[in-house]
Amino acid sequence: MTTPRTPDAPGSTAGHLSTGRRWAALAVLAASLLAVVMDMTILNVALPEIAATLSPTAAQQLWIVDVYSLVLAGLLVTMSTLGDRWGRKRMLLTGFAVFGAGSLLIMAAETAPLVIAVRALLGVGGAMIMPATLSMIRSLFTDPGERARALGVWAAVASLGAAIGPIVGGLLLEHFSWRAAFLVNVPWMAAAIIVSLFLLPEARDPAPGRWDAGATVLSIAGMVALIWGIKRVAKEGPADVLAVAALAAGLALLGWFVVRCLRSDSPLLRVRLFAVPSFTAGTVAALFTMLAMGSALLLIAQWFQLVEGASPLQAGIGLLPMAVASAVVSPLAPWLAQRIGARTVLIGGLAASGLGFAVLALAPTPLTSAPVTVALILAGAGMGSLAIASAIIMSGTPVEHAGSAAAIEETSYELGAVLGVAVLGSASAALYRNALPAEDLLAAGLAPETVGTAQESLGGALHVLAGLGPAGASAADQARDAFTHGLTLVGAMGAAIMLVSVIVVFALTPRGLDVTKGH
Repeated sequence: MTTPRTPDAPGSTAGHLSTGRRWAALAVLAASLLAVVMDMTILNVALPEIAATLSPTAAQQLWIVDVYSLVLAGLLVTMSTLGDRWGRKRMLLTGFAVFGAGSLLIMAAETAPLVIAVRALLGVGGAMIMPATLSMIRSLFTDPGERARALGVWAAVASLGAAIGPIVGGLLLEHFSWRAAFLVNVPWMAAAIIVSLFLLPEARDPAPGRWDAGATVLSIAGMVALIWGIKRVAKEGPADVLAVAALAAGLALLGWFVVRCLRSDSPLLRVRLFAVPSFTAGTVAALFTMLAMGSALLLIAQWFQLVEGASPLQAGIGLLPMAVASAVVSPLAPWLAQRIGARTVLIGGLAASGLGFAVLALAPTPLTSAPVTVALILAGAGMGSLAIASAIIMSGTPVEHAGSAAAIEETSYELGAVLGVAVLGSASAALYRNALPAEDLLAAGLAPETVGTAQESLGGALHVLAGLGPAGASAADQARDAFTHGLTLVGAMGAAIMLVSVIVVFALTPRGLDVTKGH
């Protein structure tokens, strides 16, 4: 996969664009990225209303949240390669159309499986959009210093989207139904199509090589099997035969995919990029940060609403400190890297995130909003440092392989988010179920047929326990405590994950690496 070198028309390449048009183009890319990233977290505050309206199972709730990232991660490599052949601008416009149309289809979704299907379609559109934003930045900004600043903006927008998604969702839910969290994308995508037609240059790889359909199937099937197996293990335990079979199949398919790419003259994914230590370090930083963050954001948003009694809008505002911290740190990260070194900035950011998770894990009981806010600020500062992770990935990548590098980076973000929800979220759910035994629920006066509903989710428990008098209120408090313990468990697991990332990134990143001077 290569960086675009020839345009569709004279003067249309990024290299011929004026400074003003380059930054205007970045604004369009950032706005489209914002919409896609927001969709990963906008349902965090809408999930309780969806649960109350559609009564999904706990597994369906997890799929409503993470099928988007799963599909997106599974298709990123394929869509990035296809964009090189077909044209990145054309792929971007198609992604806008798919994303907008998928959002409109939510009007016909009356059951949880249909909502999951709509989210999957949005993942397809997002997979068309996201790699194009990063690879086009690489071609728009050929100067390494300018590119580092542009990547700082890109990282800030990515972090901002993850944090303001719940705020936007909260605002919409104050006045409309949960479907508004989807419909908000429709006018956004329509505007993006119109502006992009006139502003963005087209570019494609003039010699992309042959398309490896077999590798495409292996990458998608392997990732789906792997994630499904992880979710199954978390729910049913490591002795479950289907879970073990799915994990084995996923690992085998992905291993076959890697071997196929290594042997190919024009691989779907340039796996050999991982031979560059700094490239691997940047990828690990992105993967581990999202692994720790994905489930925590989901649980904190629900904690604000179901434990603290906040409205959806108040829950979104409660997450705002993370967005502010990230928005401050991201543009500063390249500037700091010039003065104290890229490795120091990235390690410091990862350590700050780890400290934030530790604050969440070690907060005194009962948990209050103060330590949660401190944890969000530290985590946001850490996410802001991922601007340097992006710059490190690009500085460790040959120019002709920038498109593949973009796909790998995006995949690490999305795979991390999916794994975070699947692994950490499932661990939290398991702790919740164990802390809410059936005999306690039956003693509170709950009918046997509704015990499972209470054990599936906190929202379900509060719904079925309402109106059962003092015994029901006591059981509801027990359910809230169980959910909070699950959240602090995720904090402890997140702190451990970030500690591992600090060690790995420190070992792999060259001490004197300067991301503002190219490679």
